[in-house]
Amino acid sequence: MARAVPETHGEILAAAARRFAVTGYKGTSLQDIARAVGCSKATVLYHFANKEALLCELMAPAIAALEALDARLAGATGAAAQEIAGEGFVDLAVRFRREIALLRGEFPDLLQQPAFAHIQQISERLIAAFAGNSDRPSARIAALVVLAGIAETCGEFIDIPDDELRPALLAVVRRALEPVT
Repeated sequence: MARAVPETHGEILAAAARRFAVTGYKGTSLQDIARAVGCSKATVLYHFANKEALLCELMAPAIAALEALDARLAGATGAAAQEIAGEGFVDLAVRFRREIALLRGEFPDLLQQPAFAHIQQISERLIAAFAGNSDRPSARIAALVVLAGIAETCGEFIDIPDDELRPALLAVVRRALEPVT
């Protein structure tokens, strides 16, 4: 028996999130999403202009939180920048770890899409903050490892409770980053 209409915006988003988690963003077609919802591709396109629009809506809360962190980092330097970046990014990654898990391994390709292009600049500012705005290669290397490690860890350990994951990540951040003098 055919599934009853109406297909909702939310059902399509949920199906897209599930499909992206299984086959990745690039490996998922609009037809795959439509099939998962039990509707036509035209119905999906009625609700979303394209696959990128679906992804943008799924990621909008996480991107807004990243932009807010970027704004909090503006003007911060040294140890203050490290502290804001460390706590802020850990909190963001823990909160949005399901979204991170959806896109693991696809970040470089996604940053090439116009809707996500500004994320690269935010990432660069976040790395600078983790490095305490130092130009020392060792500080910048540690900062990149910390940033990538937090994201990867949150994407991998989605079943660990927040109250266990957050302090563990913050401890690693504090051990890994060079202190600012």
